[in-house]
Amino acid sequence: MSKGIKDKVAIIGMGCTKFGELWDKSAEDLMVDAFKEAIKDAGIEAKDIQAAWQGNHYTEVNIGHSALPSSTTLKLPFIPVTHVENFCASGSEAFRGACYAVASGACDIALAIGVEKLKDLGYAGLPDARHVMTLGTLYRIIWPNHTGPGAFAMMATRYFDRYRLDPREGKRILAHISVKSHHNGSLNPKAHLRREITVEDVLKAPIVAWPLGLLDSCGVSDGAAAAIIVRAELAKNFRPDPIYVKALQIAADSGESLMYSQYDYTHVEPTYRAAIKAYEEASIKNPREEISMMEVHDCFSITELITYEDLLISPRGKAREDVESGFFELGGKIPCQPSGGLKCFGHPIGATGIRMLYEIYKQLQGKAEARQVEDPKIGLTHNIGGFPTRAVASVTLVGLQ
Repeated sequence: MSKGIKDKVAIIGMGCTKFGELWDKSAEDLMVDAFKEAIKDAGIEAKDIQAAWQGNHYTEVNIGHSALPSSTTLKLPFIPVTHVENFCASGSEAFRGACYAVASGACDIALAIGVEKLKDLGYAGLPDARHVMTLGTLYRIIWPNHTGPGAFAMMATRYFDRYRLDPREGKRILAHISVKSHHNGSLNPKAHLRREITVEDVLKAPIVAWPLGLLDSCGVSDGAAAAIIVRAELAKNFRPDPIYVKALQIAADSGESLMYSQYDYTHVEPTYRAAIKAYEEASIKNPREEISMMEVHDCFSITELITYEDLLISPRGKAREDVESGFFELGGKIPCQPSGGLKCFGHPIGATGIRMLYEIYKQLQGKAEARQVEDPKIGLTHNIGGFPTRAVASVTLVGLQ
């Protein structure tokens, strides 16, 4: 009978570059920077790593389809190195591979690294799904012009309708989410966007796909992040404050949301399913009371609002009340996006899942400086790849021993 990996593996080192428009650095440069910080943090050398997983999505102009760029660039010692890709959850997929390998006993020390050079693609936003994402002929016929902003904008309008929110009131609630993330990002020296904004700034920003405007949307960034994972019983041989993995669940959409009209368009089913499994694996009975902080996939402000409910933190249709009360702000009950989130830290696809863990790792060790959460015990990361109706979602829980 499966038992999961609760407390079987621990993170002993992490690294993360500054995110942003890093025109002077290649994907390889970014990998090296994140890797060097991670192994220094762990107190190990490259020769100590026994297996590695590399996550990145857009291979055409980045580092190719294989994992050899990690092996050669990082001078790894003739070990297995695997390239993984799972849309925007590619970094989380790399982390999962490394954790499962260590938990199985196949190796004692593994590396997970994620990288993306989105600015080099030459697009203002993410490339058109028709040309880049391999989603199949049926998808291209049904939605020939389907975009990320368009898909999540439909979630916003449906959410407003289902829960009887006046659109102006709904947009103001979403604006509070962006304002919160910008405040947190302003405190983070590695964040891409570090300027405070107001609710009025959000409401007056140019519309991308109504009701989502420019300041409801995450930026396009370059960056890399890395994690060193070991068997839990070895962790304190490396450092006094390792962070233990309590649960790691990834759920991929079965296709039901896309193919059947029963989908309500006010939730992301894989997030809900992954959350249930993660809480069971971590023995969490009441996430609203037991989770200390969260980093969630806020590609758009509406995504964050709906994720509060999909993660069973806020009751269905009631997330607005938690937003308005400050529940998710830095000094609230469960701070969400203490790093600034995708909205302000940035979203280099292959790096994002590991970057989220980087923030939680630092918070649990009490090293988050001006944005430090008070006395955290359990942190959650949530990473989505794809669209609301065709998504893969990762939910990871980490904490102190």
